[in-house]
Amino acid sequence: MHPKPVTPDALVELVVDLCASSVADGRRLRVAVDGHPTGGTGPLADAVAAALRARGTTALRVSTRWFLRPASLRFEFGKQDIQSYAESWLDVSALRREVLDPLGPGGSGRWLPTRWDPDADRATRAPYETAPALAVLLVDGPLLLSRGLPFDLTVHLHLSAGARQRRTPDEEKWTLPAYEDYDRTVRPTDTADVVVRTDDPRHPAVVLRH
Repeated sequence: MHPKPVTPDALVELVVDLCASSVADGRRLRVAVDGHPTGGTGPLADAVAAALRARGTTALRVSTRWFLRPASLRFEFGKQDIQSYAESWLDVSALRREVLDPLGPGGSGRWLPTRWDPDADRATRAPYETAPALAVLLVDGPLLLSRGLPFDLTVHLHLSAGARQRRTPDEEKWTLPAYEDYDRTVRPTDTADVVVRTDDPRHPAVVLRH
């Protein structure tokens, strides 16, 4: 399928429409917004959540930044260990236990919006919240589609290797091999329900596989 050029606003509406149609089927929807940290996953997830709320749909937001493991575990093999970054910085078990499973089929609806503050390196002590029976959860973060997590809809914001190289700050360029390996082994452009090419964020292009 050929990418279809869209405006940034039209991209938001497209994802909103996909979410709204699934919620209309009478279930909660768990959505991954996956991509490189410079690709705009957080802003897109925030914009979709705001648009859903404007339509009267409950939208819940989680960033994987708040579900990282403590520094002592993330940096066990050094602060620039590429395997740890790719495989174990994110506390996958906690994200699933505290967010995805409770909001999935048969789940209690009792979920935790944040768990760990990576800057302060301590628990956020956020209170649990209870989601209604009809709600959309939007989770943004990098390398999400390699975790075996139970998402109902996946959106991948794709950057070419050249765009990643240009956008990544020098102090974070050590992470780039993780994304090259992700493209090669996980193949998110082949597996995500919605693929958005974002080398030029002003002119995204979309491929729908949903």
